[in-house]
Amino acid sequence: MPYLDFDADPVSLTAALVDIASPSHDEKNIADAIESALYAVRKHAAIDFVVQRYNNTVCAKTNTGRDTRVVLAGHVDTVPIADNVPHHLTEDANGQTIMHGCGTTDMKSGLAVYLHVFARLVKTGNLSCDLTMIAYEGEEVATKYNGLYHLQRDHPEWLAGDLALLGEPSGGMIEAGCQGTLRLKISARGQRAHSARSWLGSNAAHTLAPVMLKVADYEARKVTIDGCTYREGLNIVHLEAGVATNTIPDDAWMFVNFRYAPDRSEDEALAHALEVLGLRNLADDSLLSVEIDDSAGAALPGLGAPVAKRLLEAVGGNYRAKLGWTDVARFSALGVPAVNFGCGDPGFAHKRDEQCPTAQITQVAQQLVDYLQKEELPS
Repeated sequence: MPYLDFDADPVSLTAALVDIASPSHDEKNIADAIESALYAVRKHAAIDFVVQRYNNTVCAKTNTGRDTRVVLAGHVDTVPIADNVPHHLTEDANGQTIMHGCGTTDMKSGLAVYLHVFARLVKTGNLSCDLTMIAYEGEEVATKYNGLYHLQRDHPEWLAGDLALLGEPSGGMIEAGCQGTLRLKISARGQRAHSARSWLGSNAAHTLAPVMLKVADYEARKVTIDGCTYREGLNIVHLEAGVATNTIPDDAWMFVNFRYAPDRSEDEALAHALEVLGLRNLADDSLLSVEIDDSAGAALPGLGAPVAKRLLEAVGGNYRAKLGWTDVARFSALGVPAVNFGCGDPGFAHKRDEQCPTAQITQVAQQLVDYLQKEELPS
């Protein structure tokens, strides 16, 4: 089993985590190492905590009775390795050290920071709130494999808190909330015929075309909530039709993706999309049909909570909206304000040359320590 030292500086811990290959569905080794390291920390901790494991999700929780609880959550899995493990270091044009490797940005650097800070504060006892640490499996794949989803469904008490931080790459600033996502499969039926005698058939692609034009003509909103501006989008992301170049297609379908701001619920987003596409009241004999292929709700920024305001102070007031979807939505669904706070440029996530400045790892760790060891956090 690989050895992890949570007392090591967060840069070294990031390197150690990166060097444990853990693509989705292959997280046992890294979960074993994290669990073992947490038990090692517990032997010398000034503040006791419980450790629990659910499949390859490892959780730790202090229970001091403090008025405020902060949840730190990070996923242990990565996308498939692309000849980028183990890690290596380079220097950029400014002489800054850059760590390269799968997961350096998404999100073993953020996970390393959270594990290091948790261990440091429970060992010193200089902790201003209760802490929950969650290192979870299966974020990069379907929801049914997601460790936070499993906790939300089976053990929601582990997600309870006054504020949750998710170590998604955010450039060392707070990315608040997240947008929701809805994917619709829109299909059209027709009748196949030879293209030389097209009048004998019915072209399914032509039936789908008016809906396509409505997507193309859609004017998306920009919505500002708690100082965060979210930009919506309605787009065709996949399209199929036809069986041969001399045949009228009798079937055509497309995926339409709606990314929406967190002032809409899932039901409101669905109703809006169907209204815009003219699909809200389809007759039973319509040549068009629609089904929900995927739906995940949005999360409000949550920056108004007093405990979140203190975090903003610790990071120098740097924040922006999270335009993609992340697991902060799972906390939001349970009424827990949640933000993304991690290391690295999200633009490098999943790339072969994934990388993260080591100085940013050190910076985020120190800001988190400053935040969590100050005087009692406001409840």
